[in-house]
Amino acid sequence: MSMPKTLLLSLAFFVLGSAAVSADTTDPLPSWNDTQSKQSIMAFVERVTRKGSSDFVPVSERIATFDNDGTLWAEQPMYFQLFFAVDRVKALAKEHPEWKTEEPFASLLAGDVQSVLAGGLESAVKIVMASHAGMTTEEFEEIVNEWLETARHPVTGRPYTEMVYQPMLELLSYLRANEFKTFIVSGGGIEFMRPWTERVYGIPPEQVVGSSIKTEFAMEDGKPVLRRLPEIDFIDDKEGKPVGINSHIGRRPVFAAGNSDGDLQMLQYTAAGEGPRLMLYLHHTDGEREWAYDRESSIGKLDKGLDIAKEQGWTVIDMARDWRRVFPAGS
Repeated sequence: MSMPKTLLLSLAFFVLGSAAVSADTTDPLPSWNDTQSKQSIMAFVERVTRKGSSDFVPVSERIATFDNDGTLWAEQPMYFQLFFAVDRVKALAKEHPEWKTEEPFASLLAGDVQSVLAGGLESAVKIVMASHAGMTTEEFEEIVNEWLETARHPVTGRPYTEMVYQPMLELLSYLRANEFKTFIVSGGGIEFMRPWTERVYGIPPEQVVGSSIKTEFAMEDGKPVLRRLPEIDFIDDKEGKPVGINSHIGRRPVFAAGNSDGDLQMLQYTAAGEGPRLMLYLHHTDGEREWAYDRESSIGKLDKGLDIAKEQGWTVIDMARDWRRVFPAGS
């Protein structure tokens, strides 16, 4: 017995209508709990992308900047690039017997990383210069990629590229689906990040802003190369972040996310623009699934920024409360 045409049409409309509803209601941020933070993000994106809205932002101005360490991937027990530098120094130690008695290398080779960190910026610069300079940009990229393939986080045992935050990966995709251009603006080394950010975050190398050492052009064996020099060129941290944004991007962001006082000036610079703006701070409150730290931490300190965020009404993401899942491989 055949089904009446009117019933067939009704069923077709029902199926199509259900599919449309399902597509429209798909959650773009499934690893976020339905809290005020998620609602603020989605409300902002809806406002600035709705044509006819007084808050509509043209596609060309939809610039979103993200810090990397502690915002897109973890940063404890110390910055991942420092782990890379430590491993590089150990690999190069045979070529530098003087390091056995020269600080901060002697402490580092003895496994006393805390003494190295206590040496502050001076120690960090010495280690970075020794481990990041003296090769071409292509050679450095190969070294970074080889390290990422084999290195593992000392606490979780995961590859460092799996220590990224699943909710932030979703946020990056959600923004790009709404025609935002996403950038990394990090205190980390620009050429340390560029080899892998597109694969991990979907952010191409030309949309990465970071600290840098000087490079020079040279002809070597008849080939043009860029050789990395043991000299700091630019520090993309604190006051340097707005400078880096201006130099590399050329537009003030309408959306900025960070997690520490080192990101404060980037968020302030974003907030100072005209029209709708969204400033996000990720507050590390989850000591079970990740690490809990803020005002007293030597890594990713969030003190002054936390107070200003509350005063200014910026969105503060509480990791323990707002995130259903932290890392891609599990909760």
